[in-house]
Amino acid sequence: MRIRIVAAGPPGALLHGRPWPAVGDVVEDYPTPAAAHLVASGVAEEVSPAPPAPRRQSRKARSSA
Repeated sequence: MRIRIVAAGPPGALLHGRPWPAVGDVVEDYPTPAAAHLVASGVAEEVSPAPPAPRRQSRKARSSA
């Protein structure tokens, strides 16, 4: 689950074994049960998955159009 941190952690706080991220940081692939708990407690908000990058057309496909 992708979450954005919305509250600062206390000094020395850890999040999943790493130093607490800064407010506004996005944490990728955080375990869903733990992420849901952070969202429910108001410490984080869910971030929708990033849209896939647009596919580029090959030169051959562009020239035949």
